[in-house]
Amino acid sequence: MWFIMRNEEFECENCGKKISLHPESSARNHCPYCLFSKHLDDKFPGDRLSECGWMMEPIDLDYKKNKWYMIKHKCKKCGKEILNKLASDDNFLDFSKQRNKKLTAKNGF
Repeated sequence: MWFIMRNEEFECENCGKKISLHPESSARNHCPYCLFSKHLDDKFPGDRLSECGWMMEPIDLDYKKNKWYMIKHKCKKCGKEILNKLASDDNFLDFSKQRNKKLTAKNGF
Protein backbone atom coordinates (compact mmCIF):
# COMPACT_ATOMS: atom_id res chain seq x y z
CA MET A 1 0.00 0.00 0.00
CA TRP A 2 1.23 3.46 -0.89
CA PHE A 3 1.08 6.53 1.31
CA ILE A 4 1.63 10.13 0.25
CA MET A 5 2.41 12.42 3.20
CA ARG A 6 0.18 15.51 3.10
CA ASN A 7 0.45 17.89 6.04
CA GLU A 8 -1.66 20.80 4.80
CA GLU A 9 -3.50 23.73 6.34
CA PHE A 10 -7.21 23.99 5.48
CA GLU A 11 -10.53 25.43 6.57
CA CYS A 12 -12.94 22.86 7.97
CA GLU A 13 -16.07 22.66 5.84
CA ASN A 14 -18.07 21.40 8.82
CA CYS A 15 -17.24 23.85 11.64
CA GLY A 16 -15.45 26.59 9.64
CA LYS A 17 -12.30 26.71 11.77
CA LYS A 18 -8.87 27.30 10.22
CA ILE A 19 -6.77 24.19 10.69
CA SER A 20 -3.01 24.45 11.07
CA LEU A 21 -0.35 21.88 10.21
CA HIS A 22 -0.23 18.65 12.21
CA PRO A 23 1.79 19.29 15.41
CA GLU A 24 4.02 16.25 14.86
CA SER A 25 4.70 16.76 11.13
CA SER A 26 2.43 13.87 10.23
CA ALA A 27 -0.47 13.84 7.79
CA ARG A 28 -3.40 16.05 8.78
CA ASN A 29 -6.61 14.55 7.37
CA HIS A 30 -9.35 15.75 9.72
CA CYS A 31 -10.38 18.75 11.80
CA PRO A 32 -8.99 18.54 15.36
CA TYR A 33 -12.06 20.42 16.71
CA CYS A 34 -15.09 18.62 15.25
CA LEU A 35 -13.10 15.61 13.91
CA PHE A 36 -14.83 15.74 10.51
CA SER A 37 -12.78 14.80 7.46
CA LYS A 38 -13.31 15.13 3.72
CA HIS A 39 -13.45 12.25 1.25
CA LEU A 40 -10.43 13.18 -0.87
CA ASP A 41 -8.48 9.94 -1.18
CA ASP A 42 -9.44 6.95 -3.31
CA LYS A 43 -7.06 3.98 -3.42
CA PHE A 44 -4.55 4.99 -0.71
CA PRO A 45 -3.92 7.78 1.83
CA GLY A 46 -2.84 11.03 0.22
CA ASP A 47 -3.65 10.17 -3.41
CA ARG A 48 -6.39 12.87 -3.60
CA LEU A 49 -8.14 10.92 -6.39
CA SER A 50 -11.60 10.45 -4.92
CA GLU A 51 -14.39 11.70 -7.17
CA CYS A 52 -16.77 11.89 -4.18
CA GLY A 53 -15.41 14.90 -2.25
CA TRP A 54 -18.12 14.88 0.45
CA MET A 55 -17.75 15.27 4.20
CA MET A 56 -16.82 12.30 6.33
CA GLU A 57 -18.45 12.17 9.74
CA PRO A 58 -16.63 10.73 12.78
CA ILE A 59 -18.82 7.78 13.76
CA ASP A 60 -16.77 5.58 16.06
CA LEU A 61 -13.45 4.91 17.76
CA ASP A 62 -11.17 1.95 17.35
CA TYR A 63 -7.89 0.86 18.89
CA LYS A 64 -5.09 -0.72 16.89
CA LYS A 65 -2.15 -2.03 18.89
CA ASN A 66 0.44 -0.70 16.46
CA LYS A 67 -1.35 2.61 15.63
CA TRP A 68 -3.04 3.65 18.91
CA TYR A 69 -6.54 5.13 18.82
CA MET A 70 -8.25 5.61 15.48
CA ILE A 71 -11.31 7.61 14.42
CA LYS A 72 -13.69 5.82 12.10
CA HIS A 73 -15.04 8.23 9.47
CA LYS A 74 -18.01 7.51 7.21
CA CYS A 75 -18.66 9.46 4.01
CA LYS A 76 -22.07 11.16 4.12
CA LYS A 77 -22.54 10.63 0.37
CA CYS A 78 -21.09 7.28 -0.68
CA GLY A 79 -20.83 5.54 2.71
CA LYS A 80 -17.13 4.66 2.48
CA GLU A 81 -15.56 4.09 5.91
CA ILE A 82 -11.96 4.96 6.71
CA LEU A 83 -9.90 4.75 9.91
CA ASN A 84 -7.70 7.75 10.72
CA LYS A 85 -5.13 7.99 13.48
CA LEU A 86 -5.85 10.45 16.28
CA ALA A 87 -3.53 13.45 16.52
CA SER A 88 -2.25 14.81 19.82
CA ASP A 89 -4.35 18.00 19.43
CA ASP A 90 -7.64 16.26 18.52
CA ASN A 91 -10.73 17.04 20.59
CA PHE A 92 -11.00 13.35 21.41
CA LEU A 93 -12.60 13.77 24.83
CA ASP A 94 -15.67 15.70 23.61
CA PHE A 95 -16.21 13.20 20.79
CA SER A 96 -15.99 10.32 23.29
CA LYS A 97 -18.56 11.97 25.56
CA GLN A 98 -20.98 12.57 22.67
CA ARG A 99 -20.51 9.02 21.41
CA ASN A 100 -21.16 7.58 24.88
CA LYS A 101 -24.35 9.66 25.25
CA LYS A 102 -25.61 8.33 21.90
CA LEU A 103 -24.81 4.74 22.88
CA THR A 104 -26.48 5.16 26.28
CA ALA A 105 -29.65 6.64 24.71
CA LYS A 106 -29.71 3.95 22.01
CA ASN A 107 -29.47 1.18 24.61
CA GLY A 108 -32.10 2.74 26.90
CA PHE A 109 -29.87 3.59 29.86
